[in-house]
Amino acid sequence: MRVAHSGQHEYDLDGVKLKEANQERDLGVEVSSTLKSSLRCRKAAAKAMQVLELIKRNFVMQDEEDFWLLFNGYVRPHLEYCVQVRSPYLKKDIECFEKVQQRVTKLVKGLKHKPYAERLARLHTMSLRKKRIRGDLVQVFLILKVFDSVDMDHSFELEDGGGYSLRGH
Repeated sequence: MRVAHSGQHEYDLDGVKLKEANQERDLGVEVSSTLKSSLRCRKAAAKAMQVLELIKRNFVMQDEEDFWLLFNGYVRPHLEYCVQVRSPYLKKDIECFEKVQQRVTKLVKGLKHKPYAERLARLHTMSLRKKRIRGDLVQVFLILKVFDSVDMDHSFELEDGGGYSLRGH
């Protein structure tokens, strides 16, 4: 690695200078040089909405079984693929994903005019935000209980109770 005149770092691999890129696509996920997730969230939600529109034009969901079959098979993969990488943390990104699930739950017969929370309860599911939080908590539990091998000394700093405040985070 060398520092260029502009203060930027130049990287090379086996003597070949690597070009700087504003974004890169890996396993179907675009990662920007700023590591912001908004663009990834919008693109994933847009793709899920396209699939939802196809479902609306071609299927009539009569019951919960139809909902789960179509949602899990066609829409949900777009919302949850690589969620660890594109995990939305900004309110606008969380709402972007949630809007898709709100629309798809309205397609179930008899639920269109019900509030979102009631639709989720009737379908025995939870918001995408809660699912992501639950998944994160399960993963941390697995790591802390040593079911997943992670070098704890370099991965987590555990609060001892007398330290600092995270102010709600």
